[in-house]
Amino acid sequence: MSGPDFVVVANRLPVDLVRSADGSQRWTQSPGGLVSALEPYLRARKGAWIGWPGIPDVEVEPFSDEGLLLHPVPLSANEIGEYYEGFANATLWPLYHDVVQRPVFDRSWWETYVQVNQRFADESAKVAGQGATVWVQDYQLQLVPSMLREMRPDLRIGFFLHIPFPPVELFMQMPWRADIVRGLLGADLVGFHRPGGAQNFLWLARQLLNLDPTKAAVGVRSRPGWVQVEDRVVRVGAFPISIDSTGLDTLSRKPQVARRATEVRESLGNPKVVLLGVDRLDYTKGIDLRLQALHELLQEGLVPPEDVAFLQLATPSRERVEHYQQMRADIERIVSRINGEFGRVGRPVVHYLHQSVNRSELAAFFRAADVMVVTPLRDGMNLVCKEYVACRHDQRGALVLSEFAGAAAELTSALLVNPHDLDGVKSALHRAITLDEAESRRRMRALRRQVLTHDVDRWARSFLDALGASQGVS
Repeated sequence: MSGPDFVVVANRLPVDLVRSADGSQRWTQSPGGLVSALEPYLRARKGAWIGWPGIPDVEVEPFSDEGLLLHPVPLSANEIGEYYEGFANATLWPLYHDVVQRPVFDRSWWETYVQVNQRFADESAKVAGQGATVWVQDYQLQLVPSMLREMRPDLRIGFFLHIPFPPVELFMQMPWRADIVRGLLGADLVGFHRPGGAQNFLWLARQLLNLDPTKAAVGVRSRPGWVQVEDRVVRVGAFPISIDSTGLDTLSRKPQVARRATEVRESLGNPKVVLLGVDRLDYTKGIDLRLQALHELLQEGLVPPEDVAFLQLATPSRERVEHYQQMRADIERIVSRINGEFGRVGRPVVHYLHQSVNRSELAAFFRAADVMVVTPLRDGMNLVCKEYVACRHDQRGALVLSEFAGAAAELTSALLVNPHDLDGVKSALHRAITLDEAESRRRMRALRRQVLTHDVDRWARSFLDALGASQGVS
């Protein structure tokens, strides 16, 4: 069977189809950590990428983009509403992020999720060459591995979850819990960011598939690192994702980026300290809490307002969902309150941007910032903090990082905080603002050693090497 021998399957293509007001269509780079993490590696392999093109109700033929074969999967507006905005992001997302927001368990959403996963599996079975490696990505496509294995047992199938895998007692709330575990066990290798996620999955695989009264027994056994499902062995492990750190380091050294960083500081009023937050607008990111901490620092006189400027970039996300609209309004209200109380004419304290920026502009923001603030309530990894470190070739800057981000296990020289502890966040922000240069350099050197050594290529190679080793294991 002809076809590429390496295929990535993800909810989105690495490029988005954008429809302009005049009806014309064009392709643009997709946002998000998944694309930035995988695309460089996949292009080097000259493989194929299967995903939704970004606009509902369009049929797009497969095409090539600089040697990368792209296979669009069409989705209707109703499917986007039920499979993506519904089951993926109103059921799985909150459940997997420690139920920060209550999940919705809707049977029609689940049925659409199954149907869309089958469509992705069908396309993957059609595209992949004989004996190819197929790497399925993330929570939107957890049923694809088993569906694909049923059609194409010749394939080597990997799955990686880019968000946290929840504690057992939370996952057990899911009405379709056994179906999801069974879907993931279609892979030869199931990867998570952290060992805790792998351990939770191993326990669930053994318990759910042996005890589920609605399904026939499937003879599941598990040990640390693997699950045996009848005559197949599925490996399970932790593979913390990273970034193209060398590429970002190189970009940050370019003269135009340096000039733009200087312009950014000047436009902020050349304060003593620039703080930066870069997040997708999501309730898991803790944007409101960090702003509240800053507000209290200013109220208590611990930080003179003329000394600091906080630049918060909040990338638009799920704008049609009512909860996200309310969250955006709440954040903008906090920003207005801080600026109303502590800003001056022409000199606000908080500069809030609800927009996306390109990679070069983001690198300039990273270079301009003295303090990077990353305070999610829960995050699988968080690549922004690693991107900031990669751009700090001057060995300066401070990183305030939530201990509930997966990256906290690697970036131990950051100022780690419990984002639920407002006093702790205030203390960390104050320490970062007042950090002396010697300690700043010591911490940043350690952070850069970790980020530049453990890059996206190392992550991909470690996963694919483990996937290769899984073939023939019994």
